[in-house]
Amino acid sequence: MSAAPALVIGLTGGIGSGKSAAADRFAAHGITVVDTDAIAHALTGPDGGAIPRIRAAFGPAMITPDHRLDRERMRTLVFSEPEARRRLEAILHPMIREESDRLCTAATSDYVILAVPLLIESGSYRERCARICVVDCPEALQIERVRARNGLPVDQIKGILGAQIDRHTRLAAADDIIDNSGSLDALAKQVDTLHQSYMTLARTAPDQAIRRPS
Repeated sequence: MSAAPALVIGLTGGIGSGKSAAADRFAAHGITVVDTDAIAHALTGPDGGAIPRIRAAFGPAMITPDHRLDRERMRTLVFSEPEARRRLEAILHPMIREESDRLCTAATSDYVILAVPLLIESGSYRERCARICVVDCPEALQIERVRARNGLPVDQIKGILGAQIDRHTRLAAADDIIDNSGSLDALAKQVDTLHQSYMTLARTAPDQAIRRPS
């Protein structure tokens, strides 16, 4: 296994902001993207590593016949019962952190994109990153995109937004900002510019600390 790259870029943004589109563009440049959402889906997919612990904590009703997490049922539960959310997070978060560490360490690209929806809220992720890049757009556009993508009712989307850090605080924590209030082409151009900046930084400052002060 290779040593961890000198530069880890934390990529974050609220639901519907376009974080995944930005991550895909970085990946198109040959950059390793470690996506904690993807890790969570693998852990809770068919016979995923977290399924036995979720079954033990929440009962077999939360597991589908093909041995995956019943996401709709769990989503309903955690939004109505905060304690259920905490129990689920206590299971998943340590497993996600361990796997993301492993993938970052194994990466061979000049820098790594560590994509974390709740990066700003979580010191354990934030401290790993040399820079934080925020994908941003107005809240109304976030709601519109999530409705079109997932078909969720507006009240539920607003509930998800309310559980995330507010836009102002997220932007205040950013070193770099991608404005995704326009077209995908506009987003791609911004990512391309940042990619060149990160490549330069990775190659000219190889000893830059991976961890960023909290």
